[in-house]
Amino acid sequence: MPLKIDEITEVIKKQILDYGKEVVVQEVGTVASIGDGVALLFGLDKVMMGELLIFNDNVFGMALNLEEGAVGAVIIGDDSQIKQGGKVRRTGKVVKTPVGDELLGRVVNGIGNPIDGNGPFVNNEFAPVERIASGVMSRKSIDQPLETGIFAIDSIIPIGKGQRELIIGDRQTGKTAIAIDTIINQKGKNVKCVYVAIGQKESTVAQVVQKLKQAGSMDYTVVVSASASESAPMQYISPYTGVTIAEEWMNKGDDVLIVYDDLSKHAIAYRTLSLLLRRPPGREAYPGDVFYLHSRLLERAANVNEKLGGGSITALPIIETQAGDISAYIPTNVISITDGQIFLSEQLFNSGIRPAVDTGLSVSRVGSSAQIKAVKQMGGTLKLELAQYYELQAFAKFGSDLDDATRTTLEHGAKIVELLKQRQFTPLSEIMQSIFLLAIKERYIKWLPIEEMANFKSEVIKHFEKDEDGKAVLKLLNVEKAYDESLTEQVQTEVVKVLKRVVKTVKDWKSVNFGTEAEWRKLK
Repeated sequence: MPLKIDEITEVIKKQILDYGKEVVVQEVGTVASIGDGVALLFGLDKVMMGELLIFNDNVFGMALNLEEGAVGAVIIGDDSQIKQGGKVRRTGKVVKTPVGDELLGRVVNGIGNPIDGNGPFVNNEFAPVERIASGVMSRKSIDQPLETGIFAIDSIIPIGKGQRELIIGDRQTGKTAIAIDTIINQKGKNVKCVYVAIGQKESTVAQVVQKLKQAGSMDYTVVVSASASESAPMQYISPYTGVTIAEEWMNKGDDVLIVYDDLSKHAIAYRTLSLLLRRPPGREAYPGDVFYLHSRLLERAANVNEKLGGGSITALPIIETQAGDISAYIPTNVISITDGQIFLSEQLFNSGIRPAVDTGLSVSRVGSSAQIKAVKQMGGTLKLELAQYYELQAFAKFGSDLDDATRTTLEHGAKIVELLKQRQFTPLSEIMQSIFLLAIKERYIKWLPIEEMANFKSEVIKHFEKDEDGKAVLKLLNVEKAYDESLTEQVQTEVVKVLKRVVKTVKDWKSVNFGTEAEWRKLK
């Protein structure tokens, strides 16, 4: 058959035009085995680590094991629809989550899809869930407090914006309560919040959402829920989804608080995945990279410099201990990653001291840099006084004969502990805390029996919020945020007014057990 010159010319022209263009070939693989939310795949030779895969056009997965000739993937969703011998397709994209202000007030699942029944997101802004954390040179020092509203924490173990402070303790010791109180206390402070619930009961998450709604805190909060009924892959990915949502706001210059409740269950979900993927088990059957699991998550909390927007992410990871053992594998891992820990003691909790913060084992590596000047001035010796009290309390059990100095220290410490007690959902501002610290520092509380501490506390709050003189001093203190000689005297005058009112209700001088009766009657 004779060749036509025109046809040959057209073919050559087309080849010249298409030269250098990549031919897009959709890579399709086969499911070799499926079970427990994990699939073994063949035929995906060029798949990326963490790449999003599509099974049967409606179920998603993520590539986690890249082996020679096979790929191990976890299923994000319902794996019952996937059958052995079925097809799987590459997307060429890593797993992403929706981000932006549209998420505020919503409850989403582990990959950022809404599950609160309020409809889908309109805005299609997405970001990859796995990112490299901000570098050292892009960060600045932590110098602004993130107020929790909890007296025992803000005055002794302060948290700064950009810090990673671990909340650790046995189950049912009030770990989540501290985190929720901190979120509620951010109302009106221009801080956005992300609460990540990992492996919690759905009813528990619903209660948390309800509490946040009642407090008006859902307006600036997004809840990421991967409940206990969800698959291990969903629980594994949920904290990375949460921090990606937070990072988007940080990059725009916002301050963000993120709570991971809790990372013990996250580590268990990852161990489940790893064993199903046939990764070699190590200590307590956890995989060798379990430290990296949490370090790459928590390192994304930062206080970035102005060139990157000047925003911050403050992380409050929660870890559950067994019988108070903070030297176990996962607790020690997370302690070494974070900038301090708030240790909650079951013994203190059961004895009625709530929040049950153990001030001896708790520490903030940021310290007074994360406090306003007023609290620094008045609360510098508080931790030392409590340490002396707990030490003497242990020794006092062995002997009944105590000298006056020891008895005074014990009584003063017991009154401080009583003042530090705080009911849930009743946050205190740092300025109000500084007034109580002044009352402790000036030893005004010595004139009251221990039973009157709660009454004294509520009377002081009432006086500074409702009395005209008290309101004027509080307003001035809120502006200055520090004590000078004049302001100290004014606050002392107002505290003494309250003290005299409360002392009048005390009938017996012997219940005070301090100073002389003449001094006490003069005050009364």
